[in-house]
Amino acid sequence: MTLHYRALPDLTGVDLGPLPASSVFPVWSEGAPLADASQRHLPQVRALLPALEGDYALVVKRLLDVVLATAALILAAPVLLILALALWIESGNPFYTQVRLGKDGRLFRMFKLRTMVPGAEARLQEFLDRDPALRAEWELTQKLKKDPRITPVGRLLRKTSMDELPQLVNVLLGDMSLVGPRPMLPEQMPLYLNPPAYLGLRPGITGLWQVSARNEESFELRAIIDLRYAQRLSFWTDARIIAATVRAVWRATGY
Repeated sequence: MTLHYRALPDLTGVDLGPLPASSVFPVWSEGAPLADASQRHLPQVRALLPALEGDYALVVKRLLDVVLATAALILAAPVLLILALALWIESGNPFYTQVRLGKDGRLFRMFKLRTMVPGAEARLQEFLDRDPALRAEWELTQKLKKDPRITPVGRLLRKTSMDELPQLVNVLLGDMSLVGPRPMLPEQMPLYLNPPAYLGLRPGITGLWQVSARNEESFELRAIIDLRYAQRLSFWTDARIIAATVRAVWRATGY
């Protein structure tokens, strides 16, 4: 069984061809120590994803990240200040951090503007236990289209993706890239196919999944698309994804 990329919204012009419906790499070993899992998959990164060993991936991409993230953070500073003030007035602390899994299996704290009520993580299980439809949606996509924990200001930020502006700081710190696979939660490791695609790259603020199957496809397909990005990494791929991201943000398609 395959899923053809052309069945997805074509916003980037990156032709990925047929997408296999299952992983081409061994999956994460559930319960295995993070360091062991990372080391086991690193040889596959080098052998099977040669684009991640090229000059663009190793040098140029990081230089572009620093230059563009610095410029974007300077331009976005007034907007960030206004949004933080609005969130503080609405429900308190406007910022939120969460541990995510980065390049080579390194853990880092990802920064976001808070879009949910205080204590949202603790309340998730309560909502899932109460509503089987919500649980089914969460198990498929790890997201909820009508998440009852999101505040009114937070919903606006999510639709425009402005809640992710603080991740520009993560880019400058070297935790993330402007473009890459989405950073996973450590406890989500068993859900992710194709581990080398995540270990070999810094996770991105935006990426191929976000501008193609954004919010509409299964968690499994997200991992397959992230693999295709790792296989075809180049300057022009990233440029097309950034251009498509601008269009997606303008149309406010997030949730």
